[in-house]
Amino acid sequence: MTFFMENEVQCNPPFSLQELGEQVAMAVLAMEHCPFEVCINVVITDNASIHQVNQEFRGIDRETDVLSFPGLCFTKPGEFSLSPEEENDCIDPETGEVVLGDIMISWERVCSQALEYGHSIRREYAFLLAHSMLHLCGYDHMEEEEAKQMEAKQRQIMEQLGITRDE
Repeated sequence: MTFFMENEVQCNPPFSLQELGEQVAMAVLAMEHCPFEVCINVVITDNASIHQVNQEFRGIDRETDVLSFPGLCFTKPGEFSLSPEEENDCIDPETGEVVLGDIMISWERVCSQALEYGHSIRREYAFLLAHSMLHLCGYDHMEEEEAKQMEAKQRQIMEQLGITRDE
């Protein structure tokens, strides 16, 4: 797995964004039995930038905590298969990795939500990454049953990593 990280806001938390990001991504990929070597791109940004991207790509005129841009189309969440057309479009010819997608996280929201929910910024960052990684694996939360399934998977990942709300 290649995990590219760009830190636009130069935040310096008391943990490694890169290392924790890789741990969360690997845990999700293992849980989902991803058969591919993948590439994931993560950008840590601010509220103004994520607001702009949210407006441009989703038509929603407000900031958000995390945005996910999947590189694959899934007929069913977590079922990894590539059509010949997708192979041409989503495999990096230099590395042979499947470009799973892009994640954009607002660091300001990580900090404010950690405070609001009464847990650490480490926990909030890991949770948002797990949430976004599940989106990159085809999951959504638009319908009640989808939301329940996604929430259960998020809890499982956080428990597996030992990252609790008590942090």
